[in-house]
Amino acid sequence: MAEECRETLLKKVYYDECPGCVVEQRKELQRGLPIKMLVSIWLIALSSALPVSSLFPFLYFMIRDLHIAKREEDIGYYAGYVGASFMLGRVLTSILWGMVADRYGRKPVIIIGTVAVVIFNTLFGLSVNYWMAICTRFLLGSLNGSLGPIKAYACEAFREEHQALSMSTVSVARGIGLIIGPALGGFLAQPADKYPSIFSQNSIFGRFPYFLPCLCISALAFGVTIISFWLPETLHKHKGKARLHDDSYEALETASGGSDANEKQKTEEQTPKENLFKNWPLMSSIIVYCVFSLHDMAYAEIFSLWAVSPRKFGGLSFTTEDVGEVLAISGFSLFVFQITLYPYVERLLGPVMIARVGGIISIPLLSSYPLIAMLSGLSLFVLLNCASVLKNVISITIITGMFILQNRAVDQKQRGAANGLSMTAMSLFKAIAPAAGGALFSWAQKRRDAALLPGSQMIFFILNVVEAIAVLMTFKPFLTLRE
Repeated sequence: MAEECRETLLKKVYYDECPGCVVEQRKELQRGLPIKMLVSIWLIALSSALPVSSLFPFLYFMIRDLHIAKREEDIGYYAGYVGASFMLGRVLTSILWGMVADRYGRKPVIIIGTVAVVIFNTLFGLSVNYWMAICTRFLLGSLNGSLGPIKAYACEAFREEHQALSMSTVSVARGIGLIIGPALGGFLAQPADKYPSIFSQNSIFGRFPYFLPCLCISALAFGVTIISFWLPETLHKHKGKARLHDDSYEALETASGGSDANEKQKTEEQTPKENLFKNWPLMSSIIVYCVFSLHDMAYAEIFSLWAVSPRKFGGLSFTTEDVGEVLAISGFSLFVFQITLYPYVERLLGPVMIARVGGIISIPLLSSYPLIAMLSGLSLFVLLNCASVLKNVISITIITGMFILQNRAVDQKQRGAANGLSMTAMSLFKAIAPAAGGALFSWAQKRRDAALLPGSQMIFFILNVVEAIAVLMTFKPFLTLRE
């Protein structure tokens, strides 16, 4: 009799016409890793990340061509606001999209997000004035709320033994998108000038020189939108009915523990969910994550602006194609590192030590950039690519580690809300970063003859200050880990 009770308690209950239950049943029967689902999630995360920083290599020239800046030194100032508008839109709507995903499902939010990329990223490439560029980027950030729900989807669509890989897939796709996006922007911007045998000056790509990279990213997003229609929904929709299933361990404990176990279970069910704002392991990891993200977003914009700015301003006088080549090499190296070395590094050092070591290495690395700018030819190419690869590998490793800490800081039932809170906070910091970075870049170019930290030296010094603050925040008592 006792064995029958145990079997009944352990048996999971599914409900008809509930998409979440269908997914749970499929997971029960699943054998091996579902590669198609993993690839679909990777493509969705990639298509959401590509537009974020794809504009940075050509943004300097785009602002120049829109004739909004009165002086060449002011271009960085106006470029910063275009970069910030995307993240500002995301700040205002991330929590809303998370609530929609919890109420109506992950799939609708994912589809709306990819459709937003198709429409507004295309319109950004067709911008005819500065304010059109600002508005299209803002709307793109506001309506592309799929990054948070795709994290929840990656956790819910896979068996427990595959969840770490699926969550890592989202993180890796995001990191690669933030590198490959600018590479595409660098290679494909101004195609009529770079590839006159293919693109005519009288064609749409000649009249809109920044349309081609946006069009390519939108085309990928269109394909991903079609794929998304075949994704199964993971949200459970059986309100007012019993829970989907009892946790096996808790059920056995209740069956064998008598009245004490029953009292314990009742107490746990009546206990309200923990206030996330009072969860210091979560909040401290989110704050550290945000400071590192602020640094990375500012660096991503400043690097491209610095590389394409003239030598007389302390830049490298690169073309967008040169910037694209550097970022493409960094993106490929990042991909190789993530799928080969990162798991071993994470197991060896742990996410906190990775953040500390990576942040400390970044400081002398960034300090060397003004010295690298004095070089030319092959030495410039080799050293700049080595520095860029190392910096981007460090950045994505730190961010992935912080993401792991956030998910460890909460129970599974609060993981979606925690990710939404993290997404909103991170977007706020990333909205500040381009505007502040652009203003800093413009100000630094006006003080090329200063006695203390002239020109680009001041830019990278301030970036290092932010990185140093983030490293200090990884120590106790600020950053605490959940026991």
